[in-house]
Amino acid sequence: MQKKEPEVRKFRLIWQFLKGSKGLFVLSMLMAAVTALSDMITPQIILAAVDNAIGKKPSTFGPWVMKIVDSVGGFEYLGRNLWIMALAVLAVALVKVLSQYGFLLANTRASETLTKTMRDTLYTHIEKLPFSWHMKNHTGDIIQRCTSDIDTTRNFVAGQMTGLFRIMILVIFSMIFMFGMHAGLTLIALAPMPVIVWYSFRFHNKIGTGFKECDESEGRLSAMAQENLTGVRVVRAFGRERYEKDRFEKHNEEYTGLWVRLGKVMSRFWATSDILSGVQIMLVVIFGVVFCLNDQMTEGNYIAFISYNSMLIWPIRQLGRMISDMSKAGVAVDRIGYIIGSETEEDASDAIECDMTGDIEFKHVNFAYDGCPQMLKDISFTMKSGTTLGILGGTGSGKSTMMLLLDRLYDLPEGNGTISIGGVDIRKIKREHLRKHIGIVLQEPFLFSRTLQENLSITDDALTLTDIREAARAACLDETIEGFTKGYETFVGERGVTLSGGQKQRAAIARMLTQHTPIMIFDDSLSAVDAETDAKIRKALEARFGSASIILISHRITTLSKADQIIVLDKGKIVEMGSPEQLEKAGGLYQKIYEIQSLSKEEVDA
Repeated sequence: MQKKEPEVRKFRLIWQFLKGSKGLFVLSMLMAAVTALSDMITPQIILAAVDNAIGKKPSTFGPWVMKIVDSVGGFEYLGRNLWIMALAVLAVALVKVLSQYGFLLANTRASETLTKTMRDTLYTHIEKLPFSWHMKNHTGDIIQRCTSDIDTTRNFVAGQMTGLFRIMILVIFSMIFMFGMHAGLTLIALAPMPVIVWYSFRFHNKIGTGFKECDESEGRLSAMAQENLTGVRVVRAFGRERYEKDRFEKHNEEYTGLWVRLGKVMSRFWATSDILSGVQIMLVVIFGVVFCLNDQMTEGNYIAFISYNSMLIWPIRQLGRMISDMSKAGVAVDRIGYIIGSETEEDASDAIECDMTGDIEFKHVNFAYDGCPQMLKDISFTMKSGTTLGILGGTGSGKSTMMLLLDRLYDLPEGNGTISIGGVDIRKIKREHLRKHIGIVLQEPFLFSRTLQENLSITDDALTLTDIREAARAACLDETIEGFTKGYETFVGERGVTLSGGQKQRAAIARMLTQHTPIMIFDDSLSAVDAETDAKIRKALEARFGSASIILISHRITTLSKADQIIVLDKGKIVEMGSPEQLEKAGGLYQKIYEIQSLSKEEVDA
């Protein structure tokens, strides 16, 4: 029962994706059935022509067939006018062609609809997955699941599942006609079938395991390529092209080796399957000739039997391909199911939309990332509404983690303290409402491969160029953009590679300022701008957003000098808290950093 459970989940997942394409797949299967029945009729016409029309043998056809034959003059008349039977073969062939065309049309439309549904569903689901999930999964691997694995699933459903109905008709009707012509020869034809079927299923697990290894290796290779292409400037800056090339080639060789090994397994499988199928055909031909020579079969029956045997052996030989594709599809559906099965961000049933202009309070907050030591230890402070809070601390002290928790990019587990805005626990606030009212500029600004205007207006489609320019002025970016040949229509490369570090940071600040949020977070987002520009931005923020609650995270004391309150973090704990003036005289970590950053170059050298 436990083995069947994963298969049931796969089937349910595929059934879920079939929404909107079920009718088209049913139509394609009906067309496939008509095609199969057309294949069944042609050998019967040939049998009638050889045995009854030409050979003058007594008819073994049913009454309804004889009624049709008599309506055109009987077998004697057809024997003198074989062109009529040739015309019948052409008519059946025309029906087959039309049904085959209908099958391809419906199947193609259904498969593309299925692909679209899968892509839309996956993309929508991925968009709702928590930030922590994205940190655990490589982008290249996710892309591979959303492209290659979707295509594999589509190919199986459209190419094998729909053809299964036609195969069933071919096998069932072929066996019925074959038993009707000669039961002994039919048993001989069926004798090797159990061996072929057993052999096919025996390789099923081997093939499935091989495809899983190849798929996972391809995901890692895609992730490596994506990472290196994105970080190409870093690679070249450190002269690591050869190292990265060797690393890629090593993994690519491993990936190629997995496919070669799987190819050997598949070659053994196909070769053995072909030998068994060849033996089956040889037995039918030899014994069929013997039966004809002993007058146990007519010539027409023998010709028709060979045709039906070909129809029977083809699906059996296809069984290997189906099992191979089934193994691939099973792995692909599992990988897609991993994404669909990952829990999305969900608000509590009683989540509310509250006033976001109140005080921000951290109370005994403790936090650790999965599998990592504790990052935050008993963090407690209150930030009054409309004030500016500065956060200072060394690398890894937990500054950014606090802001990720405030924006609920990571959820604070129960029993690890509380974070509240205006007295309301943020876990009770709807995520969308919370994030709409918290503007955040992350430590590493990200820009999309679009124009500057599109990047800055991404927060709201209704923004005008005037609104965008106003935000850009506050971020000291408007003059820089106007200096570009195409101004705000300047295209930004992937991740903003065409801009300098300072320009990217200012663009990210301007993008956030277009939101007019009551809470603004600057996570070390002024580190790449010079001191003069830093001062200008802070002055513009103070003049334009004096009523907003602003959180500044920085290593630069001058950036925090105008803050109403400063928190100093060390190893996840608050070691100092107070106004800049108080901390300058406290004799603690803040004072030491202040004194170091106030030294002249000569004093530092000394």
